[in-house]
Amino acid sequence: MAIGIDPGQRMVAIAQAVGNRMKFHPCAVVPSHNHFVALGAVVMSLRSAGLDVIIVDDASDEPALSAIAGFHAPANGVEVVRLPVNLGKGGAVIAGLRCAHVRGFTHVVQIDADGQHDLGSLSELIAAARVHPEALISGRPIFDASMPRARRVGRWITHFWVWIETLSTRIADSMCGFRVYPLDKSLAILSSERVGQRMDFDTEIMVRLFWRGTPVIHVPVRVVYPHGNPSHFQLLRDNWLISRMHARLVLAMILRLPSILRNRHLMLQAQGPACRHWSAITERGALWGLKFLNAAYALLGRKGCLALMAPVVAYFFATDSASRSHSRAYLARVRARNGGAPPSWLTGLRHYMSFAAKALDAHIAWTDPPRSGPIKVASSPELDRLAEVGVGVLLIVSHLGNAEFSRAGLAAHFKRRVNVLVHTRHASLYNGLIHSLRPDVEDYTIQVTEIGPQTAVELKDRVERGEWLAIAGDRTPVHGRSRTCRVPFLGAEASFPQGPYILAALMGCPVYLMFCLREGSGHTVCFEKLADSVLLPRHDRERALTGFAARYAQRLEHYCLQAPLQWYNFYDFWAETVPERQTSD
Repeated sequence: MAIGIDPGQRMVAIAQAVGNRMKFHPCAVVPSHNHFVALGAVVMSLRSAGLDVIIVDDASDEPALSAIAGFHAPANGVEVVRLPVNLGKGGAVIAGLRCAHVRGFTHVVQIDADGQHDLGSLSELIAAARVHPEALISGRPIFDASMPRARRVGRWITHFWVWIETLSTRIADSMCGFRVYPLDKSLAILSSERVGQRMDFDTEIMVRLFWRGTPVIHVPVRVVYPHGNPSHFQLLRDNWLISRMHARLVLAMILRLPSILRNRHLMLQAQGPACRHWSAITERGALWGLKFLNAAYALLGRKGCLALMAPVVAYFFATDSASRSHSRAYLARVRARNGGAPPSWLTGLRHYMSFAAKALDAHIAWTDPPRSGPIKVASSPELDRLAEVGVGVLLIVSHLGNAEFSRAGLAAHFKRRVNVLVHTRHASLYNGLIHSLRPDVEDYTIQVTEIGPQTAVELKDRVERGEWLAIAGDRTPVHGRSRTCRVPFLGAEASFPQGPYILAALMGCPVYLMFCLREGSGHTVCFEKLADSVLLPRHDRERALTGFAARYAQRLEHYCLQAPLQWYNFYDFWAETVPERQTSD
């Protein structure tokens, strides 16, 4: 059937949208041109999630035309809308958005019909949109080896231009065809601005929404390129359209710069205190960036690579006022304790460069261990004995120094597997990096946003097998202030997590603090025993937990004063309130 929306229907839809502004009533839109092989599985997953589905057939040919038409079943929540003329990917999505608006939906889950995207991330995408109905929720692709090299290069170029067009790195990926659109904001763009209707659509509408102050939140999504799946990307035509799009956006950005900056400021204000929590800080950079770093290091070596990174670091330093301010506040506390003058902006820039060097060193440790420099392990004979006899150990690490570097080398030194427990979905992204560069290395990163009974049993099994666990002692829980305590740190009370010590009590294994500092051309790893095992008395549990956290904070402070530029928590660590995590980044 052909889609037709008269002006009267459109006015009714707009009125409904205004009334439903605070509601969340999503459906799914699946554009398709000659893709039907994976369409059944896509529709089934969307319907299983409770979503009505609008399939937009973008003038497909046979046999796809008949196959797609066969999915039309309005009584079962699936509608097929056929476009008589091929409009391209963007044109089909736009038709689907308008159709969804007329039918009273407030949000659209848009996913391609070719089966590239892992629908296991669908629930997470919808959950993020439900919490942030004002935002554009987009997949952040994690690719496997099936991705064509030309596609990778093309994405790198687009990322670069999008960062220029938005004066920001908050859009980590603008090309993913798996996202949730807020309909009122999206249609406001489409009714007032020119947006490309083919392969340039995904990027352009995201940039223009961002310009108007719409937050962009990314959710990691695995992406594959199925064998035999036809691509509709036409090399000359679509590259020309994308190049024109970037030229158009750069020019528009220059002409409307005041409003873009004003809207971005208002957007950050509207996000409020939630952005103060560390877990809400988006990773700046992406998997491709670290792979580029690998190539630059192979060509230029460590010093040359750092020189190449310097302008990028300076850009981050200049554009991220919040992190820059928190860095300065931390350095001021260190200077005050050491009796020095307040830090200058140059000290802050050196702090950022130190962080870049730390990332590069960790990268080298995984990809080129022989060239990673000497690592001195200042361990006690007792820890060596535990490793030799195969006793599991819990290591409480920090964001001081380079725990990731030491993790890459400690497995070989102690002949023990060292698993790091993390609180965010960045675990899958980082594991993807390690696998892409070192296929022989197993996953070393474990996602533990909440440690329930099943997770605790799995971790206990690892410890009993002699594996070592590492958990950060200077990051508060993702879900707010629960399970934290306030203890002295660098002249004022700060929140520290109780989780590491609760986990230690559950594991019943020896517990050590670990700090890894860069010294000269190498690194030194220091271990300090916290306890042979952590016992938490039932009637004095809070006091015991606070005591362990205070001991940890005291030792962390000791090393911060020793190497102040090597502590990398770029947020308000001393805030009295720790907001709930509100994003999916």
